[in-house]
Amino acid sequence: MTSDYETFEMGDVALQSGATLHNARLTYKTYGDRANATRGTILLPTFYTGTHNRNEGFFGPGRAIDPARHYVISVNLIGNGLSSSPSNSAPPCDGPRFPAVSFYDNVACQHRLLTEVLGIERIALVMGWSMAGCQAYHWGAQYPDMVDAILPCCASARTSPHNFVFLEGVKAALCADQDWKDGDYDSPPVRGLRAFGRVYAGWAFSQTFYREGLYRQLGYKTIEDLLTDWGTDHARNWDANDLLAKLSTWQGGDISANPAYGGNLAAALGAIRARAILMPCTQDLYFPPEDNAAEAALMPNAEFRPYTSPWGHCAANPGNDTGFTAALEDNIRSLLA
Repeated sequence: MTSDYETFEMGDVALQSGATLHNARLTYKTYGDRANATRGTILLPTFYTGTHNRNEGFFGPGRAIDPARHYVISVNLIGNGLSSSPSNSAPPCDGPRFPAVSFYDNVACQHRLLTEVLGIERIALVMGWSMAGCQAYHWGAQYPDMVDAILPCCASARTSPHNFVFLEGVKAALCADQDWKDGDYDSPPVRGLRAFGRVYAGWAFSQTFYREGLYRQLGYKTIEDLLTDWGTDHARNWDANDLLAKLSTWQGGDISANPAYGGNLAAALGAIRARAILMPCTQDLYFPPEDNAAEAALMPNAEFRPYTSPWGHCAANPGNDTGFTAALEDNIRSLLA
């Protein structure tokens, strides 16, 4: 079957942890004609359970990001099953032996893709939801001279302690399956994957979403229907080791955790010269707006523009909340003006 993406073969990549990711590869897809991209290059990393295909919901003809005017690059996160991942790597990086990969590592690899393969010297905007937004912060701090603007929505520059604890919960649900076998499973730990999806669903939306029955707008008649579907989706479509590899990246998120900033978050935020709009959802249970408000105060060119939505973290998922989408479009246009 022909793939709809391209692959950058990077060879052996030295990681922040000191480990090596052997025969590393980064998969990506581009949209638009770079030569005719009058409004510049847009970089869209992917989010936790996203691929480049899911990112297509953030742009299109006549929209704020339009391949007729922009050169759009959608890059798959390491661990998502398309770029190097536990499920597609050969020994010694297969399965549970896949090394820990940080956001810093991901962005460094993306920088190689843009500069060495695509010949990109400047980026007009790095935009993304959730883990993709976390990568936008990293781009601003790691390559401040290359990025004109960033727009993280429902994301943060450093994963909060509470966010870390939530992720420990979904991880524990998956690993409690006796078929997990510390990641060396003979067949997928289906019960653990279903439990992972059910727990995740409780945090992806707000209390208001469930109280007001907004799940019906997604085609579910009952809450149980939603929970069953989320569990089934994770069991059918995701490899357990891939999910945990990305979860590790998320838990370790911190734009200052590198030699340039030595753990000084204020210094890392202060080094982001890009114009920035931080767009949290006020009812997001993962990335609360208070975190973004504190970040914006330390960034020289940042605006804090929260959006209130009962869809919680999933307000940013394309198609869920038309009001959030409209506000996001306005914010993108503002940064690209």
